[in-house]
Amino acid sequence: MAGLLRLAFRQRLVRFVTVGVGAAALLLVLAYLFMSVGLPPFAAGLVAYGGAFLAAYTAQRCWTFGAAHGHGHALPRYFVLQAGCALASGGLAHIAIDLLGMAPLTTSVLITIVTSAVSYVVSSCWVFPNEAA
Repeated sequence: MAGLLRLAFRQRLVRFVTVGVGAAALLLVLAYLFMSVGLPPFAAGLVAYGGAFLAAYTAQRCWTFGAAHGHGHALPRYFVLQAGCALASGGLAHIAIDLLGMAPLTTSVLITIVTSAVSYVVSSCWVFPNEAA
């Protein structure tokens, strides 16, 4: 039984990471596309992020976590989680670079690992818990 749970966890984790990488790639493509056609950079980034956010939410809900949760439950929680991760990312960057003198590349890797881990744990336990609310 424990081996089966470990296998399921690994598969879910692989799906979670796959969706995250795909959403990041979509953000890159959409931002570039919108800026290339003349949309102002702020608007391009905002619209691209919104598109990537919706794609990631849909894929995480439906594929990674099995679509067991209604949008009224999961979407607001997913939004809060992602907003929290964005704020944590900014705070960690400030602390790492401005206070600790870390290099930008090291800081970026640290932020990616920490926010991804937090996002996975909170998604599993609160946004898309095993018992659908």
